[in-house]
Amino acid sequence: MSAMPTSPLQIRDFRLYWLARFFAVLATMGMVVIIGYQVYDTARAAYGMSIKEASLMLGLLGAVQFVPLAVLTPVAGWTADRFERRTVARFANGVDMLVALTLGLVTYAQVLSLPLLFTLAALHGVARVFTGPSMSAIAPNIVPPELLPKAIALSSIAWQSATVAGPAIGGFLYAAHPALPYWGASGLMLCAILLLTPVRRVMPPPMTGHPHPIRQMVDGLTYVRRHRFLLGAITLDLFAVLLGGATAMLPVFARDILHVGTEGLGLMRGAPAIGAALMAGLFAWRPLKKDVGIKMLWAVAAFGLITIFFGISKNFGLSLFVLALLGAADMLSVYVRSSLVQLHTPDQMRGRVSAVSGLAISASNELGELQSGLAAALLGPVGAVVAGGGAAVIIAGLWSYLFPELKRAKTFDPPPEVLANAVMQEKPA
Repeated sequence: MSAMPTSPLQIRDFRLYWLARFFAVLATMGMVVIIGYQVYDTARAAYGMSIKEASLMLGLLGAVQFVPLAVLTPVAGWTADRFERRTVARFANGVDMLVALTLGLVTYAQVLSLPLLFTLAALHGVARVFTGPSMSAIAPNIVPPELLPKAIALSSIAWQSATVAGPAIGGFLYAAHPALPYWGASGLMLCAILLLTPVRRVMPPPMTGHPHPIRQMVDGLTYVRRHRFLLGAITLDLFAVLLGGATAMLPVFARDILHVGTEGLGLMRGAPAIGAALMAGLFAWRPLKKDVGIKMLWAVAAFGLITIFFGISKNFGLSLFVLALLGAADMLSVYVRSSLVQLHTPDQMRGRVSAVSGLAISASNELGELQSGLAAALLGPVGAVVAGGGAAVIIAGLWSYLFPELKRAKTFDPPPEVLANAVMQEKPA
C-alpha cells in the first residue's frame, strides 16, 4: 500500500492543475491590465476626454464585464455541477484564447475604439464566468479533504504569482509592441488547455433536489442564502472589495498622478500579488489552525486601512510597498474564506456555490471598478480611493456584528452535516 501524500504537490493531477491555473491566470492578468490601459489611453488620446471623464470609462469597463457575469453565473455553476468539470474549464479557456487573439489582431491593425474594447472585454467576462466555478470545483476532487487547505494555499500561490508576473510582463510587452501581450496570452491559454487534458476526469455527483435545470441553478443561490455562515463569508468579500478596491484607478495613478506609464502600471498591478504570494507561501508552509474567522475579519479591516495609505501616497516606491501590503491582507482574507466556503459545501453543490462565490468576487471587482469610476468622477481618483478604504473598514466591523458565525469559526474542520454527506456519497449504491 502506498503512503498517503502529505502535500498536494505529491499528487500528479494536482501538479498539472496547478500549472494550468498558473498559465491561465498569467494570461488573464496580462490581458486585464492592458485592456484597462487601452480604454483609459484611448479615451484620453482619441476621444479627448478629461481625467475624470476617462476615469468614468474605466468604471464602465467594469460594468460591461460584470453584466455577462451576473446573467450567466447561475448557468456556469449549474454547468460545473452537471458536466465533466475539466472539459468545461478547457472549453472556457478556449473561448478566452479566441478573445485574446482577436484583441491582438485589432491592436496590431490599430483599429481600437471604445465600443470595440468594451465588446471584447464583455466576451472576456463570459469566458471567465465559466472558468471560475469549473476550476474551483476540480481541486476538492483531486486531493484528500485533509489536504484541501494546503491545496487552496498552493492554488493561491499559482494565482498570486501569476498575478505578479502577468501585469508586469504585459506592461513590458506592450511597451515593445501593443499586440504582444495578447499573442502571449493566447499561447498561455493553449498551454492551460493541454495541461488539463491528462488530469483524471472529474464528474460531479448526481444533483439532488428539483430535476428542472432552472431550479437546479437557483438551488445554489438558495443554499447560500439559507446558510448564514456561507452568506456572511461571501458577502464580506463582496462589499469590502466593492467599496474599497483601488485597482480600477491604477491606470489613472500610473498615467497622470505618479507618471510611470505602462511599465509602472504593470509593476503596480503586480505589487499586491507579491505580498499575496508571500502570504500564501507562508500558509502553504504553516497553515492557519486557530481563530480563522476573526483573523479574516481583521484582514478585511487592514485591507481598508492600507487602501487609504495608497490613496494619499505620492511616491512610486512607497506606493508599490503599500500595494504589496494590500495584497498580503487580501490574501489572508481570501485564504480563510476560500477554505471555509469549500469545506462547508457538499460536493454536489460545489460548482453552484463556487459560482455564487465567483459572482461575488466578480461583482466586487467589476462593479467595484464602476463604483470607483463614478466616485472618481465626483471626488477625483485620490478621494475615491481614500473613501473606499474607509468604507471597507466599516464593512469589517459591521459584518462581525451581523454575522457572529464568522467570529465563531475557530478551525477549518468541516461541519458535521458536510462530513455526513461525504460519507453517504462514498457508500456503494
